[in-house]
Amino acid sequence: MPYTTRELLARMIECEAGGEGDTGMRAVGSVIENRANVPYGEFFRVSNGGNLRAIMTQPGQFTCMKEFINGTYNPQNVYNMNPQDIHYQIADWILSANTLGAVGDSLFYYNPYSPVCADYFPSGGVGSYYTRIHKHCFYAPTQKYAKT
Repeated sequence: MPYTTRELLARMIECEAGGEGDTGMRAVGSVIENRANVPYGEFFRVSNGGNLRAIMTQPGQFTCMKEFINGTYNPQNVYNMNPQDIHYQIADWILSANTLGAVGDSLFYYNPYSPVCADYFPSGGVGSYYTRIHKHCFYAPTQKYAKT
């Protein structure tokens, strides 16, 4: 990928949470940071010591990293983003190892397109509902995650 880690992170923040305000964007960035630094499980192995790029580019994890979904072009992808100063500021904040306390150690999030968040996400029960920020539900790792 031709983007620096900073550029990719700014694009990811804009793509995944650009309409969620400062707090929502920091929350999504915090999940990426949490994944890069969790000391066990799948993301520990993927991050290889805290590599944010490895986390962001892990196949199947972020819709915004996919140019095609089920054979259909996905216009909402990082390559189509045009980050503004706020996205770079939040990326820099994340790159300085900051996280938003409101999401705790959450490793997962999604937009349910509903006012209700599921108790567990993703399927299999590796994440337990922690909080909701704007349209996104955030999930902390369960004991099942440790076995991934």
